Amino acid sequence: MDAVLTAMVEDQIGPGERSRLLLQTAKEQLRFDFALALRSPAIALHFALRSLDLKDGDGVLISALSPRYYAQVLADLRLTPLYCDVSFSFPCITRESAEKAIGAKPEGVSVRCIALHHTLGYAPDAASFADLGIPVIEDISQSYTPPPLAAAADAAPQNKEAAAVKPAQGTFAILGLEERDMLTSGGGALLFAATRRDASLLRAHANIPAEYCLPDINAALATVQFREATRNMARRQEIAQVYTQASLSTAHKRFVSPEGSEYNNYAFALVLETGMKEVTSYARKKEIIVENAFEQSLAGAGIVDTAECPVGCSLALRTVLFPLYPRLRSQDVQRVSRLITTLP
Repeated sequence: MDAVLTAMVEDQIGPGERSRLLLQTAKEQLRFDFALALRSPAIALHFALRSLDLKDGDGVLISALSPRYYAQVLADLRLTPLYCDVSFSFPCITRESAEKAIGAKPEGVSVRCIALHHTLGYAPDAASFADLGIPVIEDISQSYTPPPLAAAADAAPQNKEAAAVKPAQGTFAILGLEERDMLTSGGGALLFAATRRDASLLRAHANIPAEYCLPDINAALATVQFREATRNMARRQEIAQVYTQASLSTAHKRFVSPEGSEYNNYAFALVLETGMKEVTSYARKKEIIVENAFEQSLAGAGIVDTAECPVGCSLALRTVLFPLYPRLRSQDVQRVSRLITTLP
C-alpha cells in the first residue's frame, strides 16, 4: 500500500522511474538480457510474435488451455492458431502433442512458432522442443518461482549466480502481472529475452509509445511483489500440503509435475470425477468459492473444437480451483481442507 500510495502522490504515475526500478529488480531474479515492461500480457504476446517476423497465415502452436486472448492476438496479426491437446495428468503442451498438431496442420501453413503457456503453474519441458527448429515463446505468468525456491532443487549451489533462477529456455518469455498471475501489479507484463542475440529483436521495440508501457503505479506494486515472493511462496506451500493430504481421501485427481521439476503451488486444482455443478453447489453451501479452472481458456470459451482437442475440452468442464493465496487465514485453510475431504 505504501508503494502504490507513494506513486499516486508523485507528479508522474505513467511509465517512468518506477518501471525502470521494476526491470532492475526483475533482472536480478530472471537473469534476462533485455526486457520491456508493458501494459498487458496480450501486448507482450503481440510484440513477441511481431519480433519473429512472421508472415500472414503462418502457424503458431498453442495449447487448448491457453488464455483466450491468445486467439485474439493471433487473429489481429493474421496468424493461424494450431491447437495442441494436453493430457489428463499434465495440462500443458508436450513434444508429442506438438508433433501431432504439426502433422494435422492445414496444407500450405508453415509452423513458425510455439507459444508455450505454463498452465496452472506447471512448467513444460521447453528444451524438448529445441530440435524442432521453431522459436518458442514461454508464458511463465503462472509458473514464476523466486530464486531461493528455484535453487532449492539444485545441489548446494557454490556461488550467487548458481543460486539464481534458471532463465527461460525459449526465444522470448512473458511474465504476466495480471490479477490471476503468480505476481500481480493489477495489470501488465514483462516481455524479456535471456540472450543478447534474442534481445536484439526486442530492442527494435524499445521506443514504443508510452501508451503501451507499464505505468509507474502498477510497477510500484509489482516491485513489492517480487520482493515478497519468497515469503508468499512458502505460505502457498504450507497451504498446498494441507489440501494435498485432504485430497488423498477423494476420488478426484490432481495434475502431476514432470519428474525432476518442483511445483510452485500457483493453484490447487482437482479434475473431478463427478459433475462440476454438483461440486460448486456443494461448496457454496459451505460458503466456499470453488472456481472453474479453465473458464477463461480457449477450450473453456468454446474456441477450440472438441474433436480437435478432446482432452483439453473435457478438462475445461471438469477442473476446479480451491482458494489458495498467501493471506488465507489458518481457520479458512482448515475449512477448505474439510470441504475437499467430503466432496461428492
